[in-house]
Amino acid sequence: MLKKIAFAIVMFILPLGAMAQLKFAHMNSQEVIAVMPEFTKAQADLDALSKQYQAEMERNAKELNTKYQEYLQQADSLPQNIAERRQKELQDMAQRQEQFQQEAYQAMQNKQQELMAPIYKKLDDAVQAVGKAEGVVYIFDMARTPVAYVGTESVDLTAKVKTQLGIK
Repeated sequence: MLKKIAFAIVMFILPLGAMAQLKFAHMNSQEVIAVMPEFTKAQADLDALSKQYQAEMERNAKELNTKYQEYLQQADSLPQNIAERRQKELQDMAQRQEQFQQEAYQAMQNKQQELMAPIYKKLDDAVQAVGKAEGVVYIFDMARTPVAYVGTESVDLTAKVKTQLGIK
């Protein structure tokens, strides 16, 4: 009976001892991504694309506004069928402008995903390499995963991930 109790205690204590050996770490991907040259390039590309879409939307809005003002000035003197045709034309222009805005927004979202995917892949590869080199069980990304508490036992590997990526 005593052997069984001793065996149970040993079996309980061994996993606790093994757990004490486990290393946990954390890092902040946003801090790393913000200084990656690829991210700076992606942001510049997205800004340029955004400016192009913005310029086109402004041009369309100006054209719509000009036609609307012309219509308002002539509305009282136009025959019914011409007035209705111009109203329809203005409605179509407004609808096309709204559709273009939605398409531009979707295109910007797609471009952002396209540009960020290789950046996140490169970051994830670096995190895995650092994790293996440091012998940690988990690396929590404080920017992607909400963690309620990070104890002093958790090692911050943000700087080592930057080093792995060749960033100072």
